[in-house]
Amino acid sequence: MTPALRRRGPGLRARLTLLATGLVAFVSGLLLLLGWMLVGRVVASSPRFPEGSTVVVDGVEVDSGVLADALGQQARDDVLRSGTIAFLCVVAAAALLAWTIAGRVLQPVHDVTDAARRLSAESLGERLRLAGPRDEVAELADTFDEMLDRLQAAFDSQRRFVANASHELRTPLSVIRTELDVTLSDPDADEEELRRMASVVRSATERAEQLVSALLLLARTDGLGLAVREPVDLNAVVESAWKAVRGEAGERQVRASFVTAPAPAVGDPALLERIAGNLLENAVRHNVPGGWIEVRTEGGPEWTSLRVSSSGPVIAPDRVDELFEPFRRGVADRTARTGTGLGLSIVRAAVAAHEGRVQASAIPGGGLSVAVFLPCAPR
Repeated sequence: MTPALRRRGPGLRARLTLLATGLVAFVSGLLLLLGWMLVGRVVASSPRFPEGSTVVVDGVEVDSGVLADALGQQARDDVLRSGTIAFLCVVAAAALLAWTIAGRVLQPVHDVTDAARRLSAESLGERLRLAGPRDEVAELADTFDEMLDRLQAAFDSQRRFVANASHELRTPLSVIRTELDVTLSDPDADEEELRRMASVVRSATERAEQLVSALLLLARTDGLGLAVREPVDLNAVVESAWKAVRGEAGERQVRASFVTAPAPAVGDPALLERIAGNLLENAVRHNVPGGWIEVRTEGGPEWTSLRVSSSGPVIAPDRVDELFEPFRRGVADRTARTGTGLGLSIVRAAVAAHEGRVQASAIPGGGLSVAVFLPCAPR
């Protein structure tokens, strides 16, 4: 046992027992004292014989005053003797009863403690599911079960994230290794073949770099606060982000329309541009040839909104929330060939860092609408 544990003193069961026993001992001692005093008063107030009279006790004449004092003292001694024995018995019974009841009452707490000690990443499926009256202990057990539910969901999400990230990183690495092995095993590989191999390796390297950069950005924004907070014009952010994807939109013949209004916001300009950039990139890359994009900005007394709507494949309304999970790429999930699958995940994490919120809805006939709400002023 470590010194820190030794300094903790007696456990809760022992403290409850000592407290209950101390209360019983105090009340019993008080009752014994009152009984002793009451007997003394009763004897003192009893009628006395005339002064100087005698009483015959066992054939011996005894002064009546001395006899009264002796009887009073004897009565008090008897009360004290009997009361002390009863006091000790009551205190012992109270200690035993308090120890037993405290053990029964605290047993659910011990169950919670044992479950917490057994808890690990491999045993998160255990639950207390405490039966019995719905008292404070049952509420504690239910709260512990709810905490385990959240922990299990978080661990499962992290496992899926790591597995997906490993798979995504393995793909470009496998491509690089395959191209190198094939080219090196060909003794007749000419300059054209080497250039082709270098082009494929470069593309795979760029894909891996994009994925690593996206993972780092997600790690920096997910659950963390902002290092920079300053006034930002959301329209300027959208304009800057659109310049980066305008060429790709032109290649896919995607029409874009902008409906803007004064849209002041507060936050990190780089992250806000990344939010707008990811929304516009998704709207272009998951669109249909000849499709459309509509971008709206609007300011309010408390919130500034950015809404990006676009045409695209039909998305079931009940699957919209899945698009914000890592490595989800539209309705094709992980089978898509472009992007990292982290765009909307980064948007959600960055908006949460700004203390904002994100809403998404499927467009009837195909497409997606994503709205971001950001505070207009520091909160």
